[in-house]
Order: sequence, then structure tokens, then C-alpha cells
Amino acid sequence: MENVENRVRVVIAEDSVLLREGLTRLLTDLGHDVVAGVGDAEALLKTVAELDAEQALPDVVVADVRMPPTHTDEGVRAAVRLRKDYPGIGVLVLSQYVEEQYATELLAGSSRGVGYLLKDRVAEVREFVDAVVRVAQGGTALDPEVVAQLLGRSRKQDVLAGLTPREREVLGLMAEGRTNSAIARQLVVSDGAVEKHVSNIFLKLGLSPSDGDHRRVLAVLTYLNS
Repeated sequence: MENVENRVRVVIAEDSVLLREGLTRLLTDLGHDVVAGVGDAEALLKTVAELDAEQALPDVVVADVRMPPTHTDEGVRAAVRLRKDYPGIGVLVLSQYVEEQYATELLAGSSRGVGYLLKDRVAEVREFVDAVVRVAQGGTALDPEVVAQLLGRSRKQDVLAGLTPREREVLGLMAEGRTNSAIARQLVVSDGAVEKHVSNIFLKLGLSPSDGDHRRVLAVLTYLNS
């Protein structure tokens, strides 16, 4: 089980009962509290409002991008609204495919507590649960395929033109929520080398030390919102 200090309160919004129950089991087995599970976006918004009235807001909402009644963008619309109305709640959306428009809209604005993962990532239990906790604690969790597509847009190449191929690779891993040590292990380089790459990325994207810890996320958001 997770350390008590890392235990988070979760609301799950997923219209597939099987997947919703599976996510609930994964999280509860690792010591987290799933305080509600709903099957559509309207129920999600209503549930969070009710929890707010009880002064019992969750730490994070895990929501499918597509939910009833039309199975188009109800889930991500609800997620965007929750980020606006309840900025203290982390929002992690799950999608069957990379949908750039939804990912960009979700990532616009505040850099705190946001994630976008493909559903295949749920099969990697530890990575998924770590992502939920990270988002609940104000961090970021972006699927590698989402990052690859967003960073690969031809119309945005000018923003990253000053980065070396290695710096672009490091930026992609940063956007997935990886620490410097994890990036070093992935790239088989020293922690010091990664720190140098990260510092160069911040410098080239115009992110000053005054931006604090969120520079890691802002490095990606600067690109997305330019």
C-alpha cells in the first residue's frame, strides 16, 4: 500500500462499468480512497459540487474524454470546467487516442494538477497510480504519445528551433512528469548532464528562476500556448 501521507481522494468518471470498477480496485488496493464513481459528465459535475458543499472535495478527478450522451467531448469539457471552477482539484483525463485539440485545451492556463493519458497506460498499474498521485499533488502526467504529437506540430517548430535534439528529448520526458533522475536513467546519462539540459531548456524558452518549481511544466506550456 502507499504511504498514508501519499493517500489521495479520487472521483472516477467513466461510462464503462468494467473499467470504472477496475480503476477503483487498482486505486483502493494501493491504499487510495475512491469517494465516488460516475458514468457521465453531468453526474461528475453534480458529484463534485455535492462534495464541495460537504467540504469534502476530492484531490483528483479521473475522467474519460468521451462520455454519454454523445460520446464526443463531454468528459474533457467537464474536466476543463472543473479546472476552472475548482483549481485545487487535479484532473487526469483518459483517452483511447491522442486528440490534440482536447489535450491542448486541457493544458491551457494553469500548469498545476493536470494529466492526459491514453487508456493503454492504465495497464501499467504502477505508472498509472503514480500519475494519479502526481496530478493530485499538483504535478503533471502526460502520455509519451501525447507529448510526441504535441511537440511534433510543424507550425510550432519555430518555438523549439533553438533546442538541440537531446534537449527536445529531455523536454518530452519532462512533460511526461519524469524527474531528472528518471530522465537520466532513461537516457543512460548522468544526473548532472540532465540538469544541464534542463537549465538550457529553461534559458532558451525564457523561463526565469522566479517561475519556481513550475518551470518544468511551463517549459511545455510555453510551447503549447505560443
